[in-house]
Amino acid sequence: MSHAKLALFDGTPVRDKPFPTANNIGEEEISAVENVMRKGILSNFVGAGTDEFYGGEAVRNLESNWSAHFKCKHSVSVNSATSGLYAAIGAAGINPGDEVIVSPYTMSASATCALVYGGIPIFADIDPDTFCLSPQSIRKNITPKTKAIVVVNLFGLAADLVEIMNIAKEFNLIVIEDNAQAPGALYNNQFTGTIAHMGVFSLNCFKTIQSGEGGMVCSNHDIFYEKLCLIRNHAEAVIDTPAFCPSDISNLIGFNYRLTEIQAAIANEQLKKLNELNTLRIQNVDYLNEKFKAYPFITTPNVPKGSSHVYYVHALKYQGSDTLDRKGFLKALSSEGVQLPGGYVKPLYLLPLFQQQLAFGNSGYPFTLKTHEQIYQKGLCPVTEKMHFESLIVNTHIHNHMQKQDLDDIVTAIDKIAYHYF
Repeated sequence: MSHAKLALFDGTPVRDKPFPTANNIGEEEISAVENVMRKGILSNFVGAGTDEFYGGEAVRNLESNWSAHFKCKHSVSVNSATSGLYAAIGAAGINPGDEVIVSPYTMSASATCALVYGGIPIFADIDPDTFCLSPQSIRKNITPKTKAIVVVNLFGLAADLVEIMNIAKEFNLIVIEDNAQAPGALYNNQFTGTIAHMGVFSLNCFKTIQSGEGGMVCSNHDIFYEKLCLIRNHAEAVIDTPAFCPSDISNLIGFNYRLTEIQAAIANEQLKKLNELNTLRIQNVDYLNEKFKAYPFITTPNVPKGSSHVYYVHALKYQGSDTLDRKGFLKALSSEGVQLPGGYVKPLYLLPLFQQQLAFGNSGYPFTLKTHEQIYQKGLCPVTEKMHFESLIVNTHIHNHMQKQDLDDIVTAIDKIAYHYF
């Protein structure tokens, strides 16, 4: 097959049908939803100082099971990981003008969460091997106004959490793990999402396990747990009740970030499948990585000692040549029926929100409070920009519905291109 004419030049493509899509919803989830429907209680949160302030049966079961699975003290369900990030920033006590160090290479909410309470996102660069925040870059961006770090365990792999937590301890900072893409990953035998002061998980429909929309926030600290619960459910309605009122009521205006009983019931069944789904992804990636050893122009993921990778995506680095840059390589792959995107998301500081520094209203708040010398412009995070614009290729075809033949088609397509260009 490798000697065959490239589809780019009127040859026969390796693949003429789409890859299978992921679907991990089964009879267990259907039965769980029916159970909730027959009870007739679709949500049981009450915005008042009663026991129902903490939600209904399915919600509490999910939170208990989540804590047991991930070996953490507290788990708080929310209606999305974005809401979880907002709640965590509020619980961290961020004030207007406080600086929050964030990643430029992640879903936007991992950075914009700082803005919700008037914080200023400060972008540190990423590590070129893990794609997670570089501890060295974090340290360079700390000022007297820095109050927190939002570290993203990107693509299914932990950041250098020991070093980041050491930095946080040195400078008295709160660390929030965005663990949306790494549920079940390990770092020094501890689950990611439970290592920092708070850890946010996603149950969005594109994640390894899902309930359509939803999220969880984990913490081993009572004070953060209490504030997360308050922010989730209209805190202002109960903070005059002695049993619910903390000593510090800042950032407790309250929102509605509540998960429904149906979503919680689905998530409970999905949690049972997490280990198996992660194992299948790891097996698929291991198979591809072994095959890709034949191609020196592809670098497979680096997994540091002490970490495990659960592969939300299979992140590859492409080393181009004079005859075939990344754009040309991906075009040739697409012609063979294998569509892979180059890069992940545009560096966040290049989005209009940061370029124009407009968030709430048109006065520039909270950017008007910005004192950091950092300017949101191209060149700010050179490693991120190199990865995005030149090197990174994202393979999502690694999920539980991928068969060996599907994986082999990816390899065959690359092999054809390698024969003609390398």
